Amino acid sequence: MWVHKRVERPTSQNSAGPERSGAVPPDQLDIAFAPLAIGLDATAATRRRAGKADRVAGLVGVALGVADLAAASLRTSHSDAIGVVLAEPPGRRCHLLQRRFEELFGGPRRVAEGPLTEREFDLAASVQQVTEEIVVRLARTAQETTGETKLCLAGGVALNCVANGAVVRERLYDEVWVQPAAGDAGGALGAALAVAARRTGTRQHVSSGRDAMRGARLGPAFTDGEIQAYLDENGFPYERFGEHELAPAVAGHLAEAKVVGWFQGRMEFGPRALGARSILADARNPDMQAVMNLKIKFRESFRPFAPAVLAESAEHYFQLKQDSPYMLLVAEVADDMRVDAGDPTGKTGLDLLKMPRSTIPAVTHVDYSARVQTVGPEAEPAYRRLLAAFHDLTGCAVLINTSFNVRGEPIVRSPQEAYGCFMRTNIDVLVLGSFVLLKGVQPEWLETVDWRSDIPLD
Repeated sequence: MWVHKRVERPTSQNSAGPERSGAVPPDQLDIAFAPLAIGLDATAATRRRAGKADRVAGLVGVALGVADLAAASLRTSHSDAIGVVLAEPPGRRCHLLQRRFEELFGGPRRVAEGPLTEREFDLAASVQQVTEEIVVRLARTAQETTGETKLCLAGGVALNCVANGAVVRERLYDEVWVQPAAGDAGGALGAALAVAARRTGTRQHVSSGRDAMRGARLGPAFTDGEIQAYLDENGFPYERFGEHELAPAVAGHLAEAKVVGWFQGRMEFGPRALGARSILADARNPDMQAVMNLKIKFRESFRPFAPAVLAESAEHYFQLKQDSPYMLLVAEVADDMRVDAGDPTGKTGLDLLKMPRSTIPAVTHVDYSARVQTVGPEAEPAYRRLLAAFHDLTGCAVLINTSFNVRGEPIVRSPQEAYGCFMRTNIDVLVLGSFVLLKGVQPEWLETVDWRSDIPLD
């Protein structure tokens, strides 16, 4: 995603469609990008500083550092780093990039789980800033070259919600759509779509103007009968609710500062929990971010959470002019939702996180941004009813939504996995389909080994 070039080819005699002023027709255009360049640079830099490659999501999401301290070095060194990526065999790339970054910034590699210092914050912020610059420039070049008004993104870097938000704010396109399984897993979807397009021509459900992925609910589902059989077989106490009774009951628990494990319908496709396998909580609670990180996800307290908001209320809470159903766009919190954070003098690093910045502090980052999921008609129906019920009860149309798992573990797939995660953590309430389970009345959970020793930390 770094080097690009245009190759003009003879126009096909069978090509059709309107010509755009100053644009190259699609059948005359080839754009080639050096694969993985941005992603490998960001991964290597964060592994160098954070000790684990996947920690880039946590560090970059918080962005507590001063980007200018390292961004200049990253910009001037980028061509050398890309040369390494293109010249070396795959097995050696990350090692060589890590060595290159160590030469640029000096100092030993941070030990995994070691303390985070201002240096880690600054480098993470710098990597993020340069990544955004590259992505925006690529988006601008693509628009100027093709004249297209809509942009689709995929690939691992397309999971960088902050960079995606930067593209949206540039207003280069009327709409930006990000594949929810952006990254290697989405390659299977792209292959299937390519074959289908060749075999059947126009895809009517795709050209309808609506999101043809239908909320990415493509995984397995479990009926109420299957869930009840599992609960009864194991003697787990529960209460069953009707379709229109469930949402108000669960909304009441959330309003009482309870954390809810939410398991409904078909599982999501991709790395984001979108209301089928989610952990939910009240975004108005200033302590909820730290509580959920430390006592439920078992990870650092600073890691950010995403807000889920009713689509029709999104502009009331966020500066967002388009839908974001897959939680892949970052937008700023609306001015009316912000509060005076107080005097930050003398506060640095993680201390800045403890200063509430909005009426929904648990999902507001230090720069007043949030990784937004808009919940519209295409979302999981019970999930949308729950948000509406919480809004009716509290006047707030926003909930914390994070994936139903603990650190290092895949998102839960089955009722058995959901119940195990419920009992191993400080989740207060578990909702499995139509069934609500309260932690305080469950039988004692006994395990012969420490389950956390079997899960590699991310």
